[in-house]
Amino acid sequence: MSDGIVRVPDPFNEPALGYAPGSPERRSLAETIATMSAQTADLPCVIGGEEVRTGNTFTQRAPHRHDLALAEVHAAGADEVKRAVEAASEAKADWARLPFEQRAAIFLRAADLLAGPFRDRINAATILGQSKSVQQAEIDAACELIDFLRFNVAFAAQLYEEQPISVDGEWNRVDHRPLDGFVLAITPFNFTAIAGNLPTAPAIVGNTVVWKPSEKQALAAQVTLDALHAAGLPDGVINLVHGDGALAAEVATADPRFAALHFTGSETVLSSLFQQVGNNVGRYRNFPRIVGESGGKDFVVAHPTADVDRLVIALARGAFEYQGQKCSAASRAYLPRSVWSPVRDRIADVANELTIGDVGEDLSTFMGAVIDGKAFAKHRDAIAKATDEGAELLVGGDLDDSHGWFVPPTVLVSDDPRSSTMTTELFGPILTIHVYDDHGFEDVLAEVDQASDYALTGAIFADDRRAAAHATEALRQSAGNLYINDKPTGSIVGRQWFGGARRSGTNDKAGSVLNMMRWISPRAIKETSVAPTDWRYPHQG
Repeated sequence: MSDGIVRVPDPFNEPALGYAPGSPERRSLAETIATMSAQTADLPCVIGGEEVRTGNTFTQRAPHRHDLALAEVHAAGADEVKRAVEAASEAKADWARLPFEQRAAIFLRAADLLAGPFRDRINAATILGQSKSVQQAEIDAACELIDFLRFNVAFAAQLYEEQPISVDGEWNRVDHRPLDGFVLAITPFNFTAIAGNLPTAPAIVGNTVVWKPSEKQALAAQVTLDALHAAGLPDGVINLVHGDGALAAEVATADPRFAALHFTGSETVLSSLFQQVGNNVGRYRNFPRIVGESGGKDFVVAHPTADVDRLVIALARGAFEYQGQKCSAASRAYLPRSVWSPVRDRIADVANELTIGDVGEDLSTFMGAVIDGKAFAKHRDAIAKATDEGAELLVGGDLDDSHGWFVPPTVLVSDDPRSSTMTTELFGPILTIHVYDDHGFEDVLAEVDQASDYALTGAIFADDRRAAAHATEALRQSAGNLYINDKPTGSIVGRQWFGGARRSGTNDKAGSVLNMMRWISPRAIKETSVAPTDWRYPHQG
């Protein structure tokens, strides 16, 4: 064991590769996609380092190709989830005792492996399994996941360095312990980086984890775990169980050793998990911690002084990148009448120019398919309902499910700021615009704040600094991440700490030291050099 006080490397954001035609990274990725497409992976659960095949399988298919079976995935039953809890509990003591520098080395090495030999595999799995364009896969599956690992190690070191003051005769210090129990991580389909961050962030500071990824992200989850094991992660630290999230949550949260939940998903599911934990609170060893992010109805509000060109691109990218399947995607916009006039044709033109198709076959494609048939039907019905309610269909709306779940970029214009598509989270490439009179900026700010129960992201476009400052204050509680003259998506680890409040979650700010604080339970230690030998105090004479 080293007696040196180590300093972890300074973190940096992983540069995104461009994948331009003819580039070596494009050729290499295309070869990996072809290889991965040509085989159907067999994906077991991984419990205590052992591959567990239950025989109860489901098929993960490419959303953009109904006929492409990517993996046969073994679903965990109650017994497997219990086994994962036991494995996490058994691995806990050794993992927590391992010096931080040794734990840190594993995750830093995993970051470098993902930046190098695992980069094509993690991107290909995300492109095929989650129908992401090469650009969206690169900034997510490669760059953001790498960033989470590097920065979270640095944030953990920062926490460990935080110590109390001492005075003559006493030495005060804090033991930043991991939580007393195991962590349950339930992760979403839409971001490979989030799926990797939710189990690894607690593990970096000594916790052990039961990880239940989305069924739609199983292939990328397996590649993530492969990279972690290649980096030296011990068996049992992160235990992967596929299948029914409700079952996994029911079994895990019933165990007295349940210490915390790390969750990203829908508001409905997060609410039910809060209630489930509350119902079980009397049986737990500790009061569990819940760290959750649960979606948004994210806004763009423009002032009459907004720059039209930048506003159009922000609306298009913010609403349509990755088919709008980002919790931060722009889905409602409030534009003054004077700005709407030049924006109207331009946003329609851009939406019509965006390419949509098989992201694995053509790496120049801008958009792929939505994740599954359920999402497809939801978007189809939402568009139909909006037009029935009187909204104008400016562009899009011609959905196609013949080969994949394709929903084109769709722009609706609604006179009613409380219409269904202005207030309901859709999680698809559907942008609804409400046009207001130029003199009504103050009223529209109140509408933006009150129209939704969510408060995740939002954007203000204004060249008038006073208007931008006023809107920033008026919308102070409306978004956990606010963007000025930029789209409301694309947060970067360490630079824009991510999370929202209200019904968007617990706002524990992924990508910051604030999130890492949630996975420790500090113990204060006071050591006295020379203790008193008399019970009397001076005032007693």
